[in-house]
Amino acid sequence: MLDISGIRIPVDQLDGTLRTEELALRKAVRRRLHITPDDLLSVEPRKRSIDARKKNDVHFLYTARVALRGGANAERALLAKLRAHHAEKNVRTATDKPFGLPAHLGAQPAKQPVVIGAGCAGLFCALALAEAGLRPLLVERGQDATRRSQAIERFNQTGKLDPESNIQFGLGGAGTFSDGKLATGTKSPAHRFILQTFVDAGAPREILWDAKPHVGSDILPTVVTNILNRIRDLGGEVRLECRLTDIGIARNPSPHVTSVTLEWRDAETGLVVEEQVPTDNLVLACGHSARDVFELLKGRGVTLERKTFAMGVRIEHLQSMVDKSQYGPFAGHPALGAAPYKLVSHLADGRSAFSFCMCPGGYVVAAASEPGGVVTNGMSLSDRAGTNANSGFLANVFPTDLPGDDVLEGVTLQRRCERAAFEAGGGNYVAPAQLVADFLQGVSSSAQGSIVPTYPRGVAWGSVEKCLPPYITETLRASIPKMAHQLRGFDTPDAVLTGVETRSSSPVRVTRGKDCQSVSTHGLWPCGEGAGYAGGIMSAATDGLRVAQALVDSLR
Repeated sequence: MLDISGIRIPVDQLDGTLRTEELALRKAVRRRLHITPDDLLSVEPRKRSIDARKKNDVHFLYTARVALRGGANAERALLAKLRAHHAEKNVRTATDKPFGLPAHLGAQPAKQPVVIGAGCAGLFCALALAEAGLRPLLVERGQDATRRSQAIERFNQTGKLDPESNIQFGLGGAGTFSDGKLATGTKSPAHRFILQTFVDAGAPREILWDAKPHVGSDILPTVVTNILNRIRDLGGEVRLECRLTDIGIARNPSPHVTSVTLEWRDAETGLVVEEQVPTDNLVLACGHSARDVFELLKGRGVTLERKTFAMGVRIEHLQSMVDKSQYGPFAGHPALGAAPYKLVSHLADGRSAFSFCMCPGGYVVAAASEPGGVVTNGMSLSDRAGTNANSGFLANVFPTDLPGDDVLEGVTLQRRCERAAFEAGGGNYVAPAQLVADFLQGVSSSAQGSIVPTYPRGVAWGSVEKCLPPYITETLRASIPKMAHQLRGFDTPDAVLTGVETRSSSPVRVTRGKDCQSVSTHGLWPCGEGAGYAGGIMSAATDGLRVAQALVDSLR
């Protein structure tokens, strides 16, 4: 097969359907290779991106994998002909970096490995362990996708928060209700496997080649449910609505995991049941909102460290403004869809602000997981058809910004900001909100403009400044004009700032060595975003696979 990159297709040749895309791509490939329709056996898109650098010439760029009807001999001959004429340097023999799941171990270990957390890191770790024949026990404190969705909707409507099943906790983790963006700045042979796993579980095929793939929070619950069922089919055991409450650690000859204590409520009696499960291998993939786990690890003497994280607000604009800024006269074209953006502002004092988890045609969500605290995040549905665009608008918190020497001081700061936002909103999980123009002038807002906030619990107009440290708000304020040079309209006076966004990343790292085990406790495998080793769905899933491979290797 051949890989061809740099295939240019004008926007007007596409209409947003896969059939039209396939026909246009086949035509472009034939033209590039100077071959007839009969010569071409198949064309598979491998990457699709939008080039919008020139607003009067917005187009798609593709990389495609091509098979000729004459097979390998015909492909070699064509490649030799192109090279002889010094043509088409972007045509090459197809190669893939190999990726494979851990090989089947062959023998079941004496004690079942336990994976805590069924977000992307935990799901893919458990899947790989199950494929290796280890029959892992996967534990998730929240509910299945259906009941979790119901709990979230109940909270949105009534303000009754379930601390165990919400935007943060439940099958699929926080990523299930934050759009399912699968773009990543990292490179790994595992990425194609992860994307294919999502497709096999019900995600749209386009994520295999889209440069900025996303699934949508309306589809993701089905996808993660199907992955969970695959783990069960392979012999894995799953316990939902079950919490980790303790870790058994023996000290001789050196600290090592011996058990976990799990707690759940019996469905028939309503009584709380506690069970100690023996294990030599505990994967902690619980996400960084599981603050009780951080406290447990600290109390058990597991090595933790502070790390840089980010906080700020959600910013909302009209999606039509973003489309026009990004795509010019092509804004609204069905092949382009809702435009995303990614912005960063570096200030002279060494601080930076940046957009995070940008949701085209999306909604600001109520992401609290603890009583008395307001937390925001963002999500889009698969069609990205909402009126507004929203994004996290964040600035970093460095370990040196935190007082004292408590390793959990970052968690303390997060909680303080979330509780301040709860109070500023007047209670009942209403969020404080402010217009960009008022924020720039340092005055409170009293009413909305043309942009209607989408935060489901409602907003209280005022100031978001009192909810965040001054170094955060000052960085955000100085960055708005700079970002407006990158995205025209970012400083729209009635754009909405909704506070606070505090859960973009973990303030704590569970320190591990090159073997992926805790540096202080043998058999403890920190994994994913909560442990401080990932920053999104793809990197979390990749880390889950990495930890699974290391764990299996340790048993050989």
